[in-house]
Amino acid sequence: MAVSDPTPSASPALTRAHGRRLRDIYRSAGWPSQDPLEIDLLAAGLLERVRSGAGHETLRVTDAGVRWLATVLARNRSALSAHEALVQRVAQEMARAGRLAWTGLSLRAQVASGDEARPLRWCVARPDVFSIRHTSVESYVEPIVHEIKVRRADLLADLRQESKRAAYRDLGECWYVLGCDARGRSIGEPDEVPAECGVLLAGREGRLQVARAAQRPPRAGLPFGVWMALAKATPLESPDDDAQGLLASN
Repeated sequence: MAVSDPTPSASPALTRAHGRRLRDIYRSAGWPSQDPLEIDLLAAGLLERVRSGAGHETLRVTDAGVRWLATVLARNRSALSAHEALVQRVAQEMARAGRLAWTGLSLRAQVASGDEARPLRWCVARPDVFSIRHTSVESYVEPIVHEIKVRRADLLADLRQESKRAAYRDLGECWYVLGCDARGRSIGEPDEVPAECGVLLAGREGRLQVARAAQRPPRAGLPFGVWMALAKATPLESPDDDAQGLLASN
């Protein structure tokens, strides 16, 4: 009995993994991997097979593939700009509240390892915004981590990383700041975020609204390694510093 060919389906849904593969092929000699990602890209018409005179087959990004890469690149740049803008807004709010705020830090934290012999392991946490109270009393610093999200896909992926949240909570309070989509709607609901984390909703008009407060971790101070990292970094300048400078010059 002859087996008929399957009915052609619509083009496959393309993901970030497809975009990374297409960029890799665009930058390389185009040697095929012959895996499902490559099949999807060929079926979508974003790749084409090219056979040399010696019989070797390579891959080449089509004009449609270049246009799709350009669209993805523009979208990524837009998301990055929105993310960085919200990071700066949150950091400025922390500085305006009298706190010392940093962005782009890499801090060592301890999380559960699942090993009875060595229950804790070190990891590197990279909070979007990290801030402490401006005080000389170590137990009063009240460290806070803000994790900024402007895309729902990024939020959902981040919420699956329990160890990442554990590292943040080892450093201090953990807050999620949820941006808006293109229609002005929040990219997530407060009840989607674990209860131990606080939630800030960032409105398009620039206001930050507390949707839920974060639970305070049992430790009030900071490890010596974090203090050393803060000593080597420069905190964000308070918005009021410029105003004070103008007053002094008059």
